[in-house]
Amino acid sequence: MIIYGKNTIREAIYAKRKIYEITLDEKFNDYKYLNFLKENDLEIKYTNKGELNNLTNNGIHQGVTAKVKPYEYKELHEVLNKDVRQRFLILDGIQDPHNFGAIIRTAEATKLDGIIVTKKNQVPLTAVVAKVSSGAIEHVNIILVTNINQTIKVLKENNVWVVGTDGSAEKNYLELPKEESLAIIVGNEGAGIRPLVKQNCDILVKIPMLGKVNSLNVSVAAALMLYASL
Repeated sequence: MIIYGKNTIREAIYAKRKIYEITLDEKFNDYKYLNFLKENDLEIKYTNKGELNNLTNNGIHQGVTAKVKPYEYKELHEVLNKDVRQRFLILDGIQDPHNFGAIIRTAEATKLDGIIVTKKNQVPLTAVVAKVSSGAIEHVNIILVTNINQTIKVLKENNVWVVGTDGSAEKNYLELPKEESLAIIVGNEGAGIRPLVKQNCDILVKIPMLGKVNSLNVSVAAALMLYASL
């Protein structure tokens, strides 16, 4: 796959991701970054800005792209450990790659144990997601499951409290249990958490809305929840 942007590629290099080729704008003049690439013995070729725009679907590439080994998902059993306190985020149908990337960036900042997603109605790990995450995608476990409700059952069996977000809930998001392992669910940008998923939560909490707008962007809501769970 093709990824782009200085931070995204820098973190891929730090994470030892397999990089097949680096392509730079022929006018690239960040010599410090260029030396960094050369120090890592990477194959570099040059092209024009128009070709880079084509490679990235007009993404903000900063004059650098890389052909790399695609991102891979983890399985829940690889990450789950009931002997320590863990924190997970479950995404119930996030479809905007910018939201997904922003969530991954916050997950890395808060040392989340993993983000749980399904294939259905969920944006995959794309170059846009990687770019928006500013390279954090290299350091966060993205766990792919078949069914969220079945996954909730497994989490509960491993002493993980499942927390849903709901604007009509009685509890405030700052009232999250601090001693328990947690799996926080945030829902689709438009529809929110699906009813059955909501029913399977141990507790529901709300983020108070004091203004006239009745909801937050899902990446902002996720950030608030993740910091509240620390």
